[in-house]
Amino acid sequence: MKKALTFLLVCAVIGAGVFWVLTRPAPFPETFGAELTPDAENGALVFAAGGCVSCHAAPGAEDEAKLILAGGLPFASDFGTFYAPNISPDPDAGIGTWRLEQFARALITGVSPEGQHYYPAFPYTAYTHMAPQDVVDLFAYMQTLPADATPSKAHDVGFPFNIRRTLGGWKWLFGTDEYVLAGDHDAQVMRGRYLAEGLAHCGECHTSRNALGALDRSAWLAGAPNPSGKGRIPNITPGKLEWSEADLVEYFTSGFTPDYDSVGGEMAEVVSNLASLPESDRAAIAAYLKAVPAIP
Repeated sequence: MKKALTFLLVCAVIGAGVFWVLTRPAPFPETFGAELTPDAENGALVFAAGGCVSCHAAPGAEDEAKLILAGGLPFASDFGTFYAPNISPDPDAGIGTWRLEQFARALITGVSPEGQHYYPAFPYTAYTHMAPQDVVDLFAYMQTLPADATPSKAHDVGFPFNIRRTLGGWKWLFGTDEYVLAGDHDAQVMRGRYLAEGLAHCGECHTSRNALGALDRSAWLAGAPNPSGKGRIPNITPGKLEWSEADLVEYFTSGFTPDYDSVGGEMAEVVSNLASLPESDRAAIAAYLKAVPAIP
């Protein structure tokens, strides 16, 4: 009996050690972007493509007030309710004291300046594709935005999901920097892939999730339940969406469908963001959507 207890104790210690190693935040270079010159003008385009306003503006904000990234928007899920944080340049409530390296680490690896894992309600699994120059430019642009002292609201997440360290295991299981649309393609599709799978994180809404909240990459962009409980977010693969590339570009520009219907709901925010990008980027996303695997 004593030997069995000793064996179990040793196994528990080994298991705890393995868990600790597998779930620790990955190291990140402190010199990230040091050789790059910031371009805040390009950062504004990255900001729009990333949809930062859609999540981090205060609920109900309009016009210029949308650039005050005070946070507070709730995101309901099977694991609890997450609230978008304040990411304005405020030094206390926001990210005003962050260094570029800390910003980049949060954005592309989902780790806070304090070394804690962020919940994947923040789409760092998509932002991991971001080019270093775009990260540097986005950081430069966001420093020009208004500061706001509204404190971030704590997430409403119960045990065991409130144990941040377990998110390291989630990343180990599901984190990847590989694109869903693999291989080499023409320059337009490659640009669209970067935008759709990375900055614009289209899969976050249009792809269903498994029991642990990870995107089902085998059903990429094939539609998903609406977190609000109302209806379903549509399938936008070529197997279902019959619009032409020109139709898609027009929709991303004006919000009008080929049937002369208009965009509504949360997609209206997405169209507002995409409309501020160069037309070549909207065309690239359209080309990408025609290149992804068709799922009826």
